[in-house]
Amino acid sequence: MIHSNAFSYINVLDRAADASWIRESAIANNVANVDTPGYKRQDVEFQDILERELKSSKYSSLQNAVNNVSLDNLESRVYTDYESYSYRLDGNNVDIDTENVELASEQLRYQTLTTAVSREFERMKTAMQTP
Repeated sequence: MIHSNAFSYINVLDRAADASWIRESAIANNVANVDTPGYKRQDVEFQDILERELKSSKYSSLQNAVNNVSLDNLESRVYTDYESYSYRLDGNNVDIDTENVELASEQLRYQTLTTAVSREFERMKTAMQTP
């Protein structure tokens, strides 16, 4: 993590990429436990946390809001999804089709976030080059 307003957007993207990686791992774990009796699916909360942080900003522009987001508050949280719910007799609540769709979606999100970080660094590199 880099502490400068010039890197605020990258820091937020970095936190989002970390959360995406954690969610991808949680979904893969759900897939691995699809046949484990009593297993309850895990998921990761981050998007709601980011949205809440951005909305709580007193700034009207997204860039100013991002510059003033507290990175300490942008932590992903793993939770058990529908802990008391099960539609199978063995108590497991993992639907393999849903998990496969979520995994593909999360992989695309992670690739997009890491590409965005890379492009931000390329922009900075270009801006720092002397003619």
